[in-house]
Amino acid sequence: MGELRVEGLSKHYPARRGSGHRTGLRVFDDITFTIGEGEFVSVIGASGCGKTTVLNLVAGLDTLSGGSIFVDGRAVTGPGLDRGVVFQEFALFPWLTVAGNIGFGLKSMGIPADERDQRIAHFVDLVGLKNFADYYPNRLSGGMRQRVGLGRALAVDPAVLLMDEPFGALDAQTRDAMQNALSEIWLKTRKTVLFITHDIREAIFLSDRVLVLAGRPSEVALDLKIELPRPRSRHDAKFQEYERTLELALNSSAKD
Repeated sequence: MGELRVEGLSKHYPARRGSGHRTGLRVFDDITFTIGEGEFVSVIGASGCGKTTVLNLVAGLDTLSGGSIFVDGRAVTGPGLDRGVVFQEFALFPWLTVAGNIGFGLKSMGIPADERDQRIAHFVDLVGLKNFADYYPNRLSGGMRQRVGLGRALAVDPAVLLMDEPFGALDAQTRDAMQNALSEIWLKTRKTVLFITHDIREAIFLSDRVLVLAGRPSEVALDLKIELPRPRSRHDAKFQEYERTLELALNSSAKD
């Protein structure tokens, strides 16, 4: 399972003295989309359009102003283990090893030790850190730390994986490597993914569909299906055509 439905989602912030917004801030009023089971969907848009706000609402980390969110038909009312979250900040426990970080959620779920050890070993291997299981975060590179965060999120077997610009803090070379790694991991797990990014090429490389948020308040200005075989080449002519389409959508929204 792993269907995510967002229906009529709205988020407003009330006016605050000195904020410059006499009537408050309307981030978006009617965001609606569905991500099917096993589908990878990215959301792109200009800074301030509400991309991360959408993810935080789906994660249950912020309160709705209106609308509904459902995971496998169950309404989202707060955080839950049916949604795993990977943030841009690594958010690892510095006193735990790679294995300890990846297994943290399993321990809190009360998984028996033998089963927990097996699952930890599986996900340590899945994210490519088999030889670093006993390392602490301060000995890992940025890309390796993000692999740990991904492994931790996947280990609890969430219905939906939420990723908020997870590679935004990485250098270009490491970012490309992590995109390749995530693509390979997704092909193995087929998790339902909501991925937030400001990088058009990253969205095309990873996604089945790309949603463009635009306007004030924001709305889904474009829902673009990416029909490219995997693994993908960033130099493919069709890839570049999708890139131009998304750039045009973003530039058009910026002029409105």
